[in-house]
Amino acid sequence: MTIMIPAWVNGVLTPVEKLEAHQKGLRHMAVSVFVLDGDRVLLQKRAAAKYHTPGLWANTCCTHPDWQEDPATCALRRLNEELGITGLYPAHRDRIEYRADVGGGLIEHEVVDLYVAAAAPGLDVRPNPDEVSDVRWITIYDLDAEITRRPEKYTPWLRIYMAKHRDSIFRGLVPV
Repeated sequence: MTIMIPAWVNGVLTPVEKLEAHQKGLRHMAVSVFVLDGDRVLLQKRAAAKYHTPGLWANTCCTHPDWQEDPATCALRRLNEELGITGLYPAHRDRIEYRADVGGGLIEHEVVDLYVAAAAPGLDVRPNPDEVSDVRWITIYDLDAEITRRPEKYTPWLRIYMAKHRDSIFRGLVPV
């Protein structure tokens, strides 16, 4: 199945095949969601079959909107598709841009809409094994410490989010 995502080609937002966007390092739209339970964030471990960064820990949900899909709609869709999570209402926190080598000759050059959602204890999480191999809750402080100790276990974008955008994501929600 060909997935077309919004990417800028010659300065114009255009539908581009997802793999092509990563192979060429095209600047493209993305969505990232952080689900919080107090000061704990839900992480996912990417499935082994993912074509880049398999087996690495990432934020709760990260994806690309389909061509002409609203980012907020995309966030809800992918929470359900990746983790079976429904009934949350992610709030938009920021729009950031980053560029990172994700291995295998692939580049993520993303303009990311960042969302945060509050979850009650005992949130029903049902990972899709095609997308996610494991999930876990971790405090923001322990996540910082783990990324410092073992950065290779985390996706490049999660490392960037925590190093450069932590305050804009979590300010007012947990002590930062």
